[in-house]
Amino acid sequence: MGQKRRFVKEFVKVLKAYPDGTTFVDLFGGSGLLSHIAKCQKPNSKVVYNDFDGYHNRLEHIGQTNALLQELREIVATVQRHQLIVGLERERVFDCIEKYEKRDGYVDYITISSNIMFSMKYRLSIEEMRKQALYNNIRTTSYPECPDYLEGLEIASCDYRELYAQYKDDPTVVFFVDPPYLSTEVGTYQMYWKLSDYLDVLTVLAGHQFVYFTSNKSSIIELCDWMGKHPDLGDPFRNCKRVEFNATLNYSSTYTDIMLYNKAA
Repeated sequence: MGQKRRFVKEFVKVLKAYPDGTTFVDLFGGSGLLSHIAKCQKPNSKVVYNDFDGYHNRLEHIGQTNALLQELREIVATVQRHQLIVGLERERVFDCIEKYEKRDGYVDYITISSNIMFSMKYRLSIEEMRKQALYNNIRTTSYPECPDYLEGLEIASCDYRELYAQYKDDPTVVFFVDPPYLSTEVGTYQMYWKLSDYLDVLTVLAGHQFVYFTSNKSSIIELCDWMGKHPDLGDPFRNCKRVEFNATLNYSSTYTDIMLYNKAA
């Protein structure tokens, strides 16, 4: 879901500044792109890829995913490109996906979602997909197999804090820090992220070599800049009372209004 491929050229330049043998630890491995590039550029270096969301499973099932998509192409053959899939074809799509899940015990729902929904409308189960409109956006060619994509990497699958704890005392380690962006879609990640979670990630950076990625949607850089200018503020809400009211915008969108108050002076 990230767009790290846009940074490839600049990322390679950064990697070249580190000596061979440097250990790189990719705390939020995602699709493994940063780890893959690091290993290609620094083959003599140790590269640790934290595959918390099981991306390697998606790679291992590319053949199955291609077979499923081929059947879906045949089912929606009469539906024009980028048009709604409705009626019998819609039900046959779900039946087909369910067949593969029962037979193989696995379906790459993120990839399938991207082929029968519009961009960023990822869903992780048939039940979730049934609530969405389906479109014939199925790619016309198969995904290429990539058996050596993760070759040479040390693969972990744990909370980033556990992996960080293993390497935090090594001053030569370089951390790749690419957390889910604040104020962007995080629905496919296997953990719920609050503002405090994003801020906790910043503790990894202090005193270490790192390559950090963020977005202007998060305003995290502006927040850190402001905090640096007001180091003595502390928490102005520390002793406040809190009142909450839940509000609903529509069937799938809710939010919480919050009032904080302290004693009158």
